[in-house]
Amino acid sequence: MTKTSFPIIGMHCSSCARLIERQLKKTPGVFDAAVNYGSEQASVECDPSVATPEALAGAVAAAGYKAVVGDELRKTASGSVMTPDDIKEEAKRNELVELKTKVIVSGVLSFFVMLGSFPEWFTGVFSGIAAAYEFLAAPTTLLMLTIPVQFWAGKSFYQATWSGLKNRTASMDTLIAIGTTAAFGYSLLTTLFPEPLEALGVPMTMYYDTAAVIITLILLGRYLEAKAKAHTSDAIKKLLHLQAKTARVVKGNKEVDIPIDQVKKGDIIRVRPGEKIPVDGTISEGSSSIDESMVTGESIPVDKKQGDTVIGATINRTGTFLFVATKVGNETLLSQIVTMVSEAQSSKAPIQRLADVVSGYFVPVVLMLSVATFVIWYDIGLPTQAFVNLIAVLIIACPCALGLATPTAIMVGTGRGAERGVLIKDAEALETAHKIRIAVFDKTGTLTRGKPTVTDVIPVEKINANEILSLAASLEKGSEHSLAEAIVSAATDKHLTLTKLRSFHAIAGHGVTGDVAGKSLALGNRLLMARESVVYKTHEKKIAALETQGKTVMLLSSGKQLLGLIAVADTLKNDAKDMVAALKRLHITVWMITGDNERTANAIANQAGIDHVLAGVLPQEKAQKINELKAKGEIVAFSGDGINDAPALAGADVGIAMGTGTDVAIESAGITLLNKDLKSVVTAITLSKATLSIIKQNLFWAFAYNVVLIPVAAGALYPITGWLLNPALAAFAMAASSISVVGNSLRLKSVRI
Repeated sequence: MTKTSFPIIGMHCSSCARLIERQLKKTPGVFDAAVNYGSEQASVECDPSVATPEALAGAVAAAGYKAVVGDELRKTASGSVMTPDDIKEEAKRNELVELKTKVIVSGVLSFFVMLGSFPEWFTGVFSGIAAAYEFLAAPTTLLMLTIPVQFWAGKSFYQATWSGLKNRTASMDTLIAIGTTAAFGYSLLTTLFPEPLEALGVPMTMYYDTAAVIITLILLGRYLEAKAKAHTSDAIKKLLHLQAKTARVVKGNKEVDIPIDQVKKGDIIRVRPGEKIPVDGTISEGSSSIDESMVTGESIPVDKKQGDTVIGATINRTGTFLFVATKVGNETLLSQIVTMVSEAQSSKAPIQRLADVVSGYFVPVVLMLSVATFVIWYDIGLPTQAFVNLIAVLIIACPCALGLATPTAIMVGTGRGAERGVLIKDAEALETAHKIRIAVFDKTGTLTRGKPTVTDVIPVEKINANEILSLAASLEKGSEHSLAEAIVSAATDKHLTLTKLRSFHAIAGHGVTGDVAGKSLALGNRLLMARESVVYKTHEKKIAALETQGKTVMLLSSGKQLLGLIAVADTLKNDAKDMVAALKRLHITVWMITGDNERTANAIANQAGIDHVLAGVLPQEKAQKINELKAKGEIVAFSGDGINDAPALAGADVGIAMGTGTDVAIESAGITLLNKDLKSVVTAITLSKATLSIIKQNLFWAFAYNVVLIPVAAGALYPITGWLLNPALAAFAMAASSISVVGNSLRLKSVRI
């Protein structure tokens, strides 16, 4: 089973999305399908050997829409290749141009229809030109002016209605088509057969203005909505534009600039100051400072040297270097981010299910309400009002705002997170994050740097700290132990001179011995000192104090004389304490989980301000501990970075992976922090809270709009105020509701997170 997502072209409302979703689910080989009206994307879980791209495209086509699926590529006149997303963007641009043309033409025609239908509103226009008035007011003139609006500008409503009928469903387009056709059809009959109808007592009122203005206003609303929706995917567009267009590849003695899509794994690429790094790779020669903010959200440039990894689309600030391409095309981090953000924007949040259920029953209920409205008013003896109210109910009841309420907010929210280095994998994680009440953090690599560093060098004889570190590093050069690496790294950072090692012997569980500059040295724990008959117990208080802080203490001796103490620890990240304090202010209980002993765990927890510690936990027990916390009825988040964290990340209500972690950890998590800033955990929770607030506002106004205005359109206020809702005003209100929902979602772009 694979998961694939692809663009859909031609959707007009959430009912369209449900129809396509239903068609896809009926396709052989498809296990599940979700279609998002906001992002105009379909996400399908299927067996690719059965549900081929052609089969998926055929299912969408059967519903009356187009899917840009599979490896569908198209060459432009200039020879460049268009991807499915490019094809979708081109279709949206063409749709906007077509909509704009239809709005302008139908707007002009509708204006003249209004002139002819309500001359009393435009007395100044017709003063002295009675002939012009008579021509415009003539039923045949109004008919000729309305026909292009009804059947050319409104063609899409009929096409969607016909497609819905074939698939035994109804949509917003059905309501518009029925309402405007009723107005146009009634007017057409009174124009063609006035005398017979008048003899039957049928009112000779014409509604050409109603049909024309409704279609014009709805098209105008769609145009403005499409323009506003274009901004909800700004984050994806920004990410796509980050990529470099060419790469300078070293081939023998030559350096050649080639298009980015021709770069292969293993290519040696040169990057000069100010240039974008074209693909992911590992530096093979040189060093530099690299601005990774556009991908990770981390503003401070990162120093890179030989052996360090570089990320495609980031900017080389200072030095020139060569690197080996390790990931190209869709494998690069940027491509994976774009894919994950696209899938997150296409996914459905649990809160959207309510809107989907309501929308599913909405159109049939509205059709029944409109018929009931007509029957009641006709029975009262007011056929004209019955007809007008029937059209008003059909037009105002569009469920567009309801369909847009959740997906537009999710799109803007996930995009905003990506800009800040918070990669949200699915809408459910975004919705759940604000409910977190317990946040559990793995210690090593998550709260701490994951790499032991020298924290203290304490001389106990007449020798300075640098000499002790130099001797210890000279001795440890021959060791592969992580603590040895920390000592050698500390000496290198201080530019200390290391002396040649003449002999070396590692003693398991004790430490190492060797000969450095004629001195017989030993570096290790208490057991090694006892073995070498070194007196160290007079310094036991210092050793114990360091160990209480969670540090590993190594003792350095020469012969039988103790020279000094070296403490090594996996130190807490700089921002860990601030992050824990911020979570506590949000009333979130913070836990730490680690396989370390209780003393070391408590030392790190005290430094971070964490009150609850789970120490001595085996890797396979982490998920079990998370489930125990969940059993208390709390929403639990888990943050980790290792392979052994994957089960806990998947088992938590919200899994948060460090971007520096393993691929399997990132794959198991709902949220990935691309930057190294732990405070991004708080950012993710704040973003979730802001997004859910916007969604709830959208849903409230969408429901309120329909609950309040449908009875008004049906004439509920008429007995009290004598006021009826004009169908043209109903069309305007319907368009305004959709635009307001999109506009409200766009406010997320400016929310502080």
